[in-house]
Amino acid sequence: MSALVLALAAGAVVGLALGALGGGGSVLAVPALIYLLGFTPAAATTASLIIVTATSITALYAHARAGAVRWRAGALFAAAGLLPAAAAGGAADRLPQPVLTAAFAAVAALAAVRMLRPGPADSGPADSGPAVGDRAVAVRPVKVAGTGAGLGALTGLLGVGGGFLTVPALVTVAAFEMRAAVGTSLLVIAANSLASLATRGATTAGIDWALIAPFTGAAILGAWDGKRLAARVGGTRLKRTFAILLLAVAAFMLVDAVA
Repeated sequence: MSALVLALAAGAVVGLALGALGGGGSVLAVPALIYLLGFTPAAATTASLIIVTATSITALYAHARAGAVRWRAGALFAAAGLLPAAAAGGAADRLPQPVLTAAFAAVAALAAVRMLRPGPADSGPADSGPAVGDRAVAVRPVKVAGTGAGLGALTGLLGVGGGFLTVPALVTVAAFEMRAAVGTSLLVIAANSLASLATRGATTAGIDWALIAPFTGAAILGAWDGKRLAARVGGTRLKRTFAILLLAVAAFMLVDAVA
């Protein structure tokens, strides 16, 4: 099977997961880039950031049109993560490849566990509730800044959007409704990904755009189909299936890192 076909297939799966679950699909992008397309871990995390940025901005536009993005609150949350994302993005190039792979495996396992355990973000469907704007909510600035910084560092280091953590963080820390959290998380993810990419000049120069471009395009198209898939199959069943897949991927990557 050619690398182009693999890139298209992997991109479609990542997009389906993102569209169906509202987060977590980018966790599949890095192992797909490493084990299917032959990228190094450092190059794969950089390429994943490109894919995450493009898909997040595309989805952000759709959510903004529906009035489900809190721009001011989201900008504050994202601002706290910009410097950590940039710093972690620069540090990623200097980490040994097995360490980067093991760290990513741990995050993939965390994402799987998070999806298997119901939490605040699972209280309702992403498109439920009234349209929301920038209405004020009672939040703790220090806690919001600390959470935003941590999510930024995660995005910068491992090349994942962190939607599986950003959405529940916005619900619990910033008191967002589910619909607003999903839409606003895309703003946070896009900002952190761009900040990290700005410090990854070395690995960006070595990206194979002939594979990343179709991968990204398939992910964007797959995200639209994923939303329809969730309506047909059901979010709970999809989350469990995806979580089991992530656990298998995390175990494989961990074994590969220590071998």
